[in-house]
Amino acid sequence: MLKKLSHPLLGMTLAFVVIACPAADLTLRNAPVQVFFSPHGGCTEAIVEVINKAHRSVRVQAYSFTSMPIAAALKAAHDRGVDVRVILDKSQRTERYSDLAYLRSAGIPVAIDAAYSIAHSKTMVIDEETVITGSFNFTKAAEEHNAENVLIIHDAGMAKLYTEDWNRKLSVSSKE
Repeated sequence: MLKKLSHPLLGMTLAFVVIACPAADLTLRNAPVQVFFSPHGGCTEAIVEVINKAHRSVRVQAYSFTSMPIAAALKAAHDRGVDVRVILDKSQRTERYSDLAYLRSAGIPVAIDAAYSIAHSKTMVIDEETVITGSFNFTKAAEEHNAENVLIIHDAGMAKLYTEDWNRKLSVSSKE
């Protein structure tokens, strides 16, 4: 939905897109969940392990993406025929150590989400069955220096919600 906002002091009208982001209540029964904490808590290793098991698809949303182990795992998944697609925050266009160029050169479709002040999601959906989420940025600093967390949730219902959100974010992102 396109919204317009007039600012009387500046004498201008701004147009912006508003996307409804629905909430959901979900009761997880018999859904295995793994929890990791950093620094040095195995977050990167756990994420790479899940990506390495992907058979069909990987959907990524990331604010900051500078982790070569995670980028290499995505490339390996892509190389073995997994449908890998990535949405990054607009800051990754100019981030010095961003893996944006690496992912693009690997043939992985990358879109840039510039619809929000910050596209701060840090999520992955694997094979429409597993969700990786938490505060953990996909960076070396997150693994080695920051206090972060990762949840790996094996639940198709949760994965459906995150896939729907990924698709909404893609609809307002630009292809790179």
